[in-house]
Amino acid sequence: MRHDPRLDSGITLNSPNPALVTQRAVQRMPRVALLLLCSVYLLPGLFARDPWKTADVSAFGHMVNIAQGRTSWFAPTVGGLAPDPAVLPYWLGAASIKLFASWLEPALAARIPFIMLLALVLTLTWLTTYYLARTEAAQPLAFAFGGEAHPVDYARAVADGALLALIATLGLLQLGHETTPELVQLAAVALYLYALAASPFRTLGPRLGMLVALASMAASGAPAMAVALGVIGAAISWRSTYEKARSLVGWVLLGIGIAVGVASALGAWGWRLGHYASWSDVGALLQFLAWFTWPAWALAMWTLWQWRHHLLHRHMAVPLGCLLQSLLACIAMGGSDRALMLGLPALAVLAAFALPTLQRRTSSAIDWFSVFFFSVAALVIWVVYASMHTGIPAQPAANVARLVPGFVASFSPLALILALAGTAAWIWLVRWRTGKNRHPLWKSLVLPAGGVALCWLLVMTLMLPPLNYARSFRSLVLRVAQHVPRDACIAAPGMPRGQVAALEYHGGYRVDAATPATDSSCEFLLQVETRGHVPETGPRWRLMAREQRRNNDDEVTAIYRRRTPG
Repeated sequence: MRHDPRLDSGITLNSPNPALVTQRAVQRMPRVALLLLCSVYLLPGLFARDPWKTADVSAFGHMVNIAQGRTSWFAPTVGGLAPDPAVLPYWLGAASIKLFASWLEPALAARIPFIMLLALVLTLTWLTTYYLARTEAAQPLAFAFGGEAHPVDYARAVADGALLALIATLGLLQLGHETTPELVQLAAVALYLYALAASPFRTLGPRLGMLVALASMAASGAPAMAVALGVIGAAISWRSTYEKARSLVGWVLLGIGIAVGVASALGAWGWRLGHYASWSDVGALLQFLAWFTWPAWALAMWTLWQWRHHLLHRHMAVPLGCLLQSLLACIAMGGSDRALMLGLPALAVLAAFALPTLQRRTSSAIDWFSVFFFSVAALVIWVVYASMHTGIPAQPAANVARLVPGFVASFSPLALILALAGTAAWIWLVRWRTGKNRHPLWKSLVLPAGGVALCWLLVMTLMLPPLNYARSFRSLVLRVAQHVPRDACIAAPGMPRGQVAALEYHGGYRVDAATPATDSSCEFLLQVETRGHVPETGPRWRLMAREQRRNNDDEVTAIYRRRTPG
């Protein structure tokens, strides 16, 4: 008897399937072009920059301290501050630093496993969509006289669309290129989605994947989310009529148990709840949600409407359950961008299932908006770059000098060549899409994904020097070094963890951020002062200087030295 997955949800068999797709529409995106697009998205930002403030440099501080033996592998600290229980990401970075210590500087070495994790997220999102699109409930309707899309070809085309949707999502750009625990959590969520999606078709991979995914989330600082996703995954698997999918339930429960054990051993349990003081905070949250998940959220909303009679089928329930859990965590944490980032792979999967139902005028609107928006953005970047190096026009260079005081522009031939190549590829892509290529299912997401990749490439080549100068603590540490010898001990109670990590890495200082100033034996003291708060230091310390962060008028770093007796 033929299996009908529509029985999984109890929905009546006459529920309409909105997908009408011909075989001509499911041609694969050329693999060379897809790999090139992924490379342009992944590699810029890997080289020639410092760890950026604040989460990026904080996480890097733990990694380099572990690699250099200044802190424990199981209780990593920065400046003696309380250990961070999210040990797995720090182990990855520290191991990479030790592995490449002889020929790569630590900041670059630490980024290598994380860029590989981002590549894994892209791959797993493709595979998740592929297996979900292979289910019968997700397949397009058969035509009376044949000519409908072949199931495998259809699944590949939809999966290509999901990959493009994830690349096009604005919220993944910066956070996805950092060396933070959240990127390990993102890879774990993508592996969790793959395990659920592939369970009707594969046995060993989904089972091991589920165990690794939930344990990795617990070991990277998100045990509560691991448990919540495990419960959702167990429910979806338990109610399935696919025998292999039902057999995953026990493995999901085992994964939950492992995650609980790992989190308890590391002391990782905790709640980071936020609050909303007024309705303006709620409005700000809605604006944040809109731009962070653009353009995938618009396509996902269309998917939910078009497939509204199929929400309990696997191809809808799996990504929707993960997305809702991430959205609720974001809201509960006061609008956390890092919690919302964990829902982006699921959002991309939902967005991809809108493609078989898009009308031609909607697709054209997406194309022309993308051409206009990203072309203007690229033009602005080129104008600012030309102004910095030629002085024509003068105003953009003046704006950069005001925003990044002290920055001196330097010319890089390699950056210029890469930016020119990326711009030429964008022009070719626009010509291809606005030509007669109207049939591929994934066509509507080529320009959004290509535009995001272009702008990221231009920013990480042409605008990287001023951006790195503004986003790094290196310049602040260099100014501190004018007053504090490199081999000195610095007391830094109350200083943010990122600045402590920067002092240790860029300055080579011994920093004690855990001991109060009155009890510290260090010769120098650093305090962060704001307009509304100047910490008391007591009579034992003498003010030497105040150094302002070049792009922050509201915060200064006060440098004190211990008074000599008598």
